[in-house]
Amino acid sequence: MANDERIADVRQKYEALESIMDERMRRWWAATEAASIGWGGITAVAQATGLSRPTIQTGLAELKAPPSSLFDPPPARERIRRPGGGRHRLKETDETLLQDLEALVDPTTRGDPQSPLRWTCKSTRNLAEALLGQGHSVSHHTVARLLQEMDYSLQANRKTLETASHPDRNAQFEHIYHRVRSFQGRGQPVVSVDTKKKELVGNFKNSGGEWRPKHQPEEVRSKDFKDKLLGKVAPYGVYDLTANDGWVSVGIDHDTARFATESVKRWWSRMGSKVYPRAKELLITADSGGSNGPRLRLWKVALQELADAIGLSLSVCHFPPGTSKWNTIEHRMFCHITENWRGRPLISRAVIVNLIGNTKTRAGLHIKAELDENHYPRGIKVTDEQLAAVHITRDEFHGEWNYTIQPNQ
Repeated sequence: MANDERIADVRQKYEALESIMDERMRRWWAATEAASIGWGGITAVAQATGLSRPTIQTGLAELKAPPSSLFDPPPARERIRRPGGGRHRLKETDETLLQDLEALVDPTTRGDPQSPLRWTCKSTRNLAEALLGQGHSVSHHTVARLLQEMDYSLQANRKTLETASHPDRNAQFEHIYHRVRSFQGRGQPVVSVDTKKKELVGNFKNSGGEWRPKHQPEEVRSKDFKDKLLGKVAPYGVYDLTANDGWVSVGIDHDTARFATESVKRWWSRMGSKVYPRAKELLITADSGGSNGPRLRLWKVALQELADAIGLSLSVCHFPPGTSKWNTIEHRMFCHITENWRGRPLISRAVIVNLIGNTKTRAGLHIKAELDENHYPRGIKVTDEQLAAVHITRDEFHGEWNYTIQPNQ
């Protein structure tokens, strides 16, 4: 019988018996097979079963011993090894091992100037090396096992701590909630607006995965340097809270206040006016940064231009600083856009517009998108006279966050 055939035959028999053999029987069975093969039997059985050569050699030695010595003294009924056999665990023989290991990984020791791992990554290899320096004989595999037994695990940072919040933060959230319900109760439109993260246009890697033939990933550029011809795009979104519809203007220039209001104007022209033909007011909820920040003079002037263009009274409610993630558009629309184009290189502006425009959810979300090729220069100075011409009425509660702009007659 050829060597390959012999190994295959041993492997087949071993797989059939493996589940019913304990450690001792497995060792004896392997030794019996090796002895029956003869020269080269230990190597063949080791290759077929994965057992080590010393294990098979131990089995051969045990089978050659007198039968009575195999069970002298007889093992306990549920034991495989003789009592006292095998190495003792390090945590039993090294009394200070666990204490020294916990001192290295405990978060309270991070600021300890005496800690040997204060300025290094606390990987299992570095921990093992530090323990070796303290006189312990331990491997990184043992360190990993001990950490698991001590209820430690690899954990990433979690964003839960926030900077000092405004004392009226919750009150502003409640104010926004009541304003939204009031507008919806009167049948008036309510939208949430924001700019999505700017995206590189070109054959660049996009996070996420997509089903493709095995071992055939789509190849993209190795470096994320901006393409001088394609540049970046700035998707500005408008989400209708009542109709669960969205609009995205994909800008190719700067993200300014006029770009933001132009996006709202396009939403009203393409979608909003058809859903709310009798609307007289529009409520806009926005965060407190970016192109729609409450401190921007140009934002107020651009809103006045928008109110004059569409003939609606514009009410604006800003989320308190540092709370942009609670803006409805973030978790009702932008997340689904990102999910829809996961693993897809945004190779052109047309691809971006189509991917956004084909985003749908089972809850009924539909999005329309359009490329905005206009240019929006930065650094526009708004004079006091221009700002004074804005017909703005500020609410009694935080007028800097809540205000209404009336259109000119």
